Amino acid sequence: MTTVEEPARSGGRIRDAARTRAEILDVATQEFARAGFTGARVDEIAARTRTTKRMIYYYFGGKEQLFTAVLERAYTVIRQAEQQLDVEHLDPVAAIRRLAELTFDHHEAHPDFIRLVSIEYIHEAEHIAASEALGAIGSPALDVIGRILAAGRESGLFTADVDAVDLHAMISSFCFFRVANRHTFGALFGRDLVAADQREHYRTMLGDMVIAYLTADRSAD
Repeated sequence: MTTVEEPARSGGRIRDAARTRAEILDVATQEFARAGFTGARVDEIAARTRTTKRMIYYYFGGKEQLFTAVLERAYTVIRQAEQQLDVEHLDPVAAIRRLAELTFDHHEAHPDFIRLVSIEYIHEAEHIAASEALGAIGSPALDVIGRILAAGRESGLFTADVDAVDLHAMISSFCFFRVANRHTFGALFGRDLVAADQREHYRTMLGDMVIAYLTADRSAD
């Protein structure tokens, strides 16, 4: 009987540990996004979960490691979405628009991701630079963009001398700014960049800008 029951208990412990770890990461994401790395308190994270400060240190090692784990999970979400993107059946123009829409949709749906990246910028990306996991996952979007650019140039549709990293930065900058600067931009110019009734306008505008840049007539250059 013991040999039958032990794996079940072991499996239960594994599931409980995974559940506890996920719960800690959920709350830690909210706390770091709200208060920043410096302002966030492990005591507060423990109080909002069904665990203790000691257990948080057991799972993650400390506040630095916990913040790194939060960043790793946040980046993994967008990387997984990029991996699942299917644009092989689309022409280059439609494919690049779809990729831009993916980034637009993700950043809008994950404002905590935007805050976390902004916080990490303040710390000069020291946690990202030290993370082996983040260095390993890379960005599937770059591979996709590279293939789309190659197909677009081969077909004669794309004329811009741009690589995948440049185009990724171009798309990400618009999507990031729209969410990160929503309140400051609104206070200065009286326009909410994330207003629901303007969503399709900005989503289409992003695709139009990228495509216009890639397909511009450069014969006079």
